[in-house]
Amino acid sequence: MDGLTGFAAVVMALAIPTSAFALYTFYRVRKLRTDERLAAIQRGVTVPMEGDLTQAAHSRRAGILLVSAAVGYMLAFTIVSRYEPDAMVLTAFGAIPFTIGLGYLLDSTLIQRDARTQ
Repeated sequence: MDGLTGFAAVVMALAIPTSAFALYTFYRVRKLRTDERLAAIQRGVTVPMEGDLTQAAHSRRAGILLVSAAVGYMLAFTIVSRYEPDAMVLTAFGAIPFTIGLGYLLDSTLIQRDARTQ
């Protein structure tokens, strides 16, 4: 258990500063885009507003990401199970995000079908 505790400590020591840096970078880029847009509006330039994704596109994106992440997760633990047979049990947990992703893809399909019928 000591090795696992050390590993967790190293992961947390690297993950927390990396996460903070990513959040700051996201904030800074967003602020720069806003400042740029405000400056253009003050000069009288018409700034096209970026269209937001539709609900179907959000569902499709979430579905694709969840399904691909689940497949990668299950593949990784299947490879690990060649050396550690107990790891095959963890592969079954990949079914959770996989089925959620399939649900999102079904939601996207149903939204598109409803939009066509209206």
